[in-house]
Amino acid sequence: MIAVSEKYALEVSSPAPIASERQHEEYVAVLDKLASKEHPTNEEEKYAEVLLTLIEAYEERQHSIPDASPVEVLRTLMDANDLRQKDLVSIFGSESIASEILHRKRSLTKTHIERLSKRFHVSPAVFF
Repeated sequence: MIAVSEKYALEVSSPAPIASERQHEEYVAVLDKLASKEHPTNEEEKYAEVLLTLIEAYEERQHSIPDASPVEVLRTLMDANDLRQKDLVSIFGSESIASEILHRKRSLTKTHIERLSKRFHVSPAVFF
């Protein structure tokens, strides 16, 4: 087991490939806690890297949308979450920008992708 502070080690003691949605949620929660630390130790940074690798591998297997454009991915996520264009104003800054993106008149920016990945709990890689 990686020597990480007790509060993280208790939650995910010995990281292993993710086999369930519940385990995925647990790993993401621990990773979020580690990411929110202002001054993580080297051990915590390494632990976070391991968790991130396992999370991305699981998401790739479970949530990948093959050969879909970023807009198709976004529309699928919106449909799955019963969202409309106006529900994404907080991500894009305005409904007009959301409209331009959804109608392929504007591309997603790095900031949009970061916000979307957090909003939908998916890897940013699904938008590439």
